[in-house]
Amino acid sequence: MKKRKLKVKNLIALISILLIIIAIGVSFILRNKNKEVAMEPTPTPTPTPVSTPSPTPTPEPEPVVSEATLFMVGDALIHGAIYEDARTADGSYEFSQMLDAIAPIAQQYDLAYYNQETILGGSELGISTYPMFNTPQEFGRDMIEAGFNLVSTATNHTLDKGEDGVLYSKEFWKAQEGVVEDGTNTSFEEQNDLPIHQVNGITYAFISYTYGMNGLYPPEGKEYLVNCYENHVDDLLEKVRIGKEKADVVIVAMHWGIEYMTEPSQEQMDLAQQLADAGADIIIGNHPHIIQPIQWLNDHKTICFYALGNFISAQEGENLVGMMASLKITKTQLGDDVTIDISDVKADLHYTYSDYYINNRVIPFSQLGDEYQGLYQSLLPIVTQMDDSIQVGGFE
Repeated sequence: MKKRKLKVKNLIALISILLIIIAIGVSFILRNKNKEVAMEPTPTPTPTPVSTPSPTPTPEPEPVVSEATLFMVGDALIHGAIYEDARTADGSYEFSQMLDAIAPIAQQYDLAYYNQETILGGSELGISTYPMFNTPQEFGRDMIEAGFNLVSTATNHTLDKGEDGVLYSKEFWKAQEGVVEDGTNTSFEEQNDLPIHQVNGITYAFISYTYGMNGLYPPEGKEYLVNCYENHVDDLLEKVRIGKEKADVVIVAMHWGIEYMTEPSQEQMDLAQQLADAGADIIIGNHPHIIQPIQWLNDHKTICFYALGNFISAQEGENLVGMMASLKITKTQLGDDVTIDISDVKADLHYTYSDYYINNRVIPFSQLGDEYQGLYQSLLPIVTQMDDSIQVGGFE
């Protein structure tokens, strides 16, 4: 019995020891497990990517494009037959009916040029015809109403009524709002000044000069009365250079050449090249009383109309034929860079019609009958004689 009790005790002791060993093992295992967990690094959260917006590209500057159109006709040579036909019952003058066929064309353009060949001294100085002209100022009024707003007045007839004729004419032109005139002056300051004008955002200088005044000269000390390039070519060219520095476009009206010659003289061609080199963009020639060719100069940078012939006159035959011409000026500005392009140059012919010097009318050949087409076809080749790229026709 005692022996059995001892066995039970021993068994209990053994079990207790085993339980202690098991408890120690479990404790060890748990302690190591916790240590492993503690040693494991805390996972770093993955950052959510944030998209950086791309910078907005700076837009390229857009070029600013401006356009203006120019229409041109030649000499207003107002003979007695013209102004007598315009005389009304009250002694005034009305020329508008003579311009009815041209006015709708001229009025389509931003600028419309003509050459006032005979001085507009007006009735107070006595109206007169060849060889010492003086024209009613009503003619200038009616040309303006017909759409003309660019006028050259430096011609070989500018001094036909002396200083008074120039001053009376200048007073008339200065009173015409919206009309640009050049060629005559009332002082040296006015002659040396170079106004800059603007049309549709395009600036332009307008310069008018004549070769001479039929042997007449201004009074001493008043050489400013007429812009004359005789012995003053350098002054003319310098004025063109200044104009090109100050304005986008330089338009030069030249009274030059040999009367009744359909080809430009060597002097005309040499001077045209000098003007182009100095910066002239458009050269408009008059004086020969007959048409002469059109020519591009300096790689299509300058256009030269050597002579537009008579716009209206009481001469005869080919001298009743004049040229009307037009072009487009385009200015493209990108920042400080400015380019000027002359394009769409075209020309056609018109005729001073009359019934034996009454009922005078300036009429495009396209509106005349077949009996006038022989004269038209004989003179038309002159237009493109020096440059066959010039468009003929297209005036509505």
